[in-house]
Order: sequence, then structure tokens, then C-alpha cells
Amino acid sequence: MYKNFKINGKKIELRLENDSTLLKALRDNGFTEVKNGCEEGQCGACMVLIDGRPVNSCQIFAISVQGKEITTVKGIGRVGFPSFIQEAYVDAGAVQCGFCTPGFIISTYALLKKNPNPSEEEILEALDGNLCRCTGYEKILDAVRLAAKRAREGGRL
Repeated sequence: MYKNFKINGKKIELRLENDSTLLKALRDNGFTEVKNGCEEGQCGACMVLIDGRPVNSCQIFAISVQGKEITTVKGIGRVGFPSFIQEAYVDAGAVQCGFCTPGFIISTYALLKKNPNPSEEEILEALDGNLCRCTGYEKILDAVRLAAKRAREGGRL
């Protein structure tokens, strides 16, 4: 079946099955920036924003978010026009293999949208649920701190 969704600010028709998770529906329709990690809601690789709230797309049925605003990492910035958050991840060297990066950027975006001056505890809480197998997380934390600094200096979310 085909259903209409609003993804990254555009109305898009997705082909899906009745029991498709949002992750499967997105990936099957070309949104490969949403990564398929654990399919259990434990790694954060499939994180998207649903009406501005970070959600593991592997844990919800696609049909349940029809009519809601879905944002992938490409809705935050894109090749040639990255957001200041994406630039902060690159500048801090927090993108190693890149598999987990979209989920971390989604979580960072949601945090900074709510609070552009987060404490260390708030940063750790916002990133809880995002796993990275390449780093010791220090560069990722540096990236969030740098993005927060840039948000306070006028970065547009």
C-alpha cells in the first residue's frame, strides 16, 4: 500500500506494508541516512525526529506516524549545506566510521533545540541510547559542546 507522509518538510508517498516499522519504510523508500543497527531500540542508529522529538524508528509502526512531521538527518542539513551541528561533529573529529553519526546528530539537535546551553549531565542524558563502537565518546561529547557553543553564538536550528 502507499501512504502519504511529511518527511524533511516535504509531502512524500511511501510504499509500505501494514506491519512496516518506520525504519523499514524509510529505508525501503530511499532514506538510507536512517541506519539499521540493532532493530531493538538499543543503539540509536535509526533515530529520527517525530514532531521534534527523537525516536528510534525501529520501534514504531510507520502507519502510526502518518500525519506527523518526520525529520531525518538530511532534514537538519545536507551535502553542501550542513548545519552547524554537523560541522561541529566534523570539526571535533567525531565522525569516524559515520554509522552512528546521524543518530547522534538527531539527539544533539533535539537537545539544543530545547536548551542551547546544556550542562554535562544534560548532554549525557540526551545522548543516552546512542551507541558508537569506534570511539570512547570523548570526541562526540566535544562535538556536542562545540555545537552548543555555536548555538549560543547564533546558529540556526
